[in-house]
Amino acid sequence: MIREVQPEDYAVVARLWRELLNVPAATDERVGRTLNRMAQDDRYRTFVAVEDGAAVGFITLVEVLSIDDPDGYIKMNGIAVLPEYQGRGIGRQLIERAEREARERGANSVGCATSFGRTGSQALLAELGYERSAYWFHKVLHK
Repeated sequence: MIREVQPEDYAVVARLWRELLNVPAATDERVGRTLNRMAQDDRYRTFVAVEDGAAVGFITLVEVLSIDDPDGYIKMNGIAVLPEYQGRGIGRQLIERAEREARERGANSVGCATSFGRTGSQALLAELGYERSAYWFHKVLHK
């Protein structure tokens, strides 16, 4: 089942950011504060996959406008599934939820940046019809 994130899911989401997305700064407190802030902004949505009554994966989305996509697109800001639940179609369900969100908002496309090492995610995105089109560059301005 895919549903909106709830405060009781924040610890699992934080763990996924730290362990699978390699974001050491994703403390439980920081993730909770960020998700609470996102909940106040209609451009953001975070969903969790639930198995056996517990969150086992998540996807965070943001609606973005750009000159080449004036109707907007949905950017998947983060997606991960606990290792013991991978290979069960949960990542696919989360991505399908992102695509449904895009259609509901009238957005033209869905995109995702992923690190070079996440080959499983890359293979899933390709299998679902996503094309590799860019590199993502990032610079930290302050800590």
